[in-house]
Amino acid sequence: MQPVVVEDGQRNWTAGGVFSFDFFTRIYGGGEREREGEGEGRPAPGTRTGTSPDCQFFPYETDFHDLAEVFRMEAGRAGMEGDTEPWYIGWSNCNSSVANILRQHYKRPYFIPTISESSKMDWIFMGVPGHGAHMHIDDVDNPSWQAQIRGTKHWRLEPPAECYYECPLLETVVYPGQIIVLDTNKWFHETHILGEELSITIGSEYD
Repeated sequence: MQPVVVEDGQRNWTAGGVFSFDFFTRIYGGGEREREGEGEGRPAPGTRTGTSPDCQFFPYETDFHDLAEVFRMEAGRAGMEGDTEPWYIGWSNCNSSVANILRQHYKRPYFIPTISESSKMDWIFMGVPGHGAHMHIDDVDNPSWQAQIRGTKHWRLEPPAECYYECPLLETVVYPGQIIVLDTNKWFHETHILGEELSITIGSEYD
């Protein structure tokens, strides 16, 4: 139940040198393919979902309605230029051809046992410094790992109810190349992007 950060979790991955806002824009065809997404968990109140019940788009505190709008945003806002409005979004990939492209650049983390069942669903979270996900708890099937591909993200974790008065509040910073592993169904969590670089995180469930 204790969250951990694996410092060399992305061993032999190429995602760090490939994944970018432009990369996702290209592989999603400008956002016109199936594009609903799932945030760091299943929908919370106010979440806008798409046509598939298993795939959601999380706008968090932005004005985006779907992933297509994200990939049509002005270049200045995407590139964090000037006083443009900050943004942070999440989605789950429901497109098998996109999944095949993504998984050319990452694989099952080496510390996840080969006998473990892994979700076929990719979770992707992306945003600019100064933004992140509000404090929440998820409703997913299993624990998850989340790999920090680019940028730096601060995590604040509040303990499960059953040990609230005994377990400490946890905080950690996850850097590129590292993976945080935790049960987001148990630990309340919020994230905040640090530094000056676009943050990209990709994750999945495992049993």
